[in-house]
Amino acid sequence: MSKRHLRLILNGKSAGRADVRSAVDAVRNMGHEVSVRVTYEAGDTERFALEALKEDQENKIDVLVSGGGDGTIHAVVDGVLGGLEAEDKPPFAFAVLPLGTANDFAHHIRLDPSDIVSSFRFAARGKPKPTDIGTVNGRVFVNMATGGFGTRVTAETDPNLKKLLGGAAYLFTGINRFSELAACEGRIETDGFSWEGAFMALAIGNGRRAGGGIRLCPTAELDDGFLDLTILPMPDRSRVTEFLSIVLEGDPERIPEIAIMRKVKSLKIEADNQVQVNLDGEPLHASRLEIETHPARIEMIR
Repeated sequence: MSKRHLRLILNGKSAGRADVRSAVDAVRNMGHEVSVRVTYEAGDTERFALEALKEDQENKIDVLVSGGGDGTIHAVVDGVLGGLEAEDKPPFAFAVLPLGTANDFAHHIRLDPSDIVSSFRFAARGKPKPTDIGTVNGRVFVNMATGGFGTRVTAETDPNLKKLLGGAAYLFTGINRFSELAACEGRIETDGFSWEGAFMALAIGNGRRAGGGIRLCPTAELDDGFLDLTILPMPDRSRVTEFLSIVLEGDPERIPEIAIMRKVKSLKIEADNQVQVNLDGEPLHASRLEIETHPARIEMIR
């Protein structure tokens, strides 16, 4: 196996973890070079990503590793692609060290957040594969873009309640705040398909999971050249509990019972008011959204 230079961009919140130090030591003991950049303040992740692009050939990086959650992956990939021309490929592969709270993308690519040493070893020896990305108004997402009532429920659920009740905390919040959190209304258009109305949640998935394991796009693939669109129309008050339960369970057999689902290459959304869209957990507010898939834009070890 050829030796690699792995650059780890590490979320500062995880810098003191013993398993991260053990993982770095384990990969160095395999004969690979590991260099580490630790984030301290806002903007560091993107800055380190751009720095990786400028490394000279003598110190060539083979794998750029995102050490954090979905937001860190988003910032690393977005930072790198923002430093390239539209058609240029990154000079290295990407990999993930799952150190976040939910680790939705990491779970999709079958990494185990409880075994950081194995995850980093996989980054050192795994084969890079072509991987799609999506964009919303030009901003990158790697895993999923979500919007609507469901997104606000996820964002506004009390963290202490989540610790106590797990996924049921979202159900509790959604039911109790249903009348307070107004539905989003909009028009969605893509090739051969259009829809208009009020929606509880909207997901455009490159990956399958968001919000801590909720499978909003249960059949999405990272390399099929498509994004998976899932629209959850706003239900009657009498069916809110049923809808939220199905969403939280994420059963791929039941989601189609309540959702409109399509595979798309691009789509446009026009909302009556500004909606919050989360790109891998990072917020974007807009009333007009243009979404596109970019097939095989990056290489990722997965």
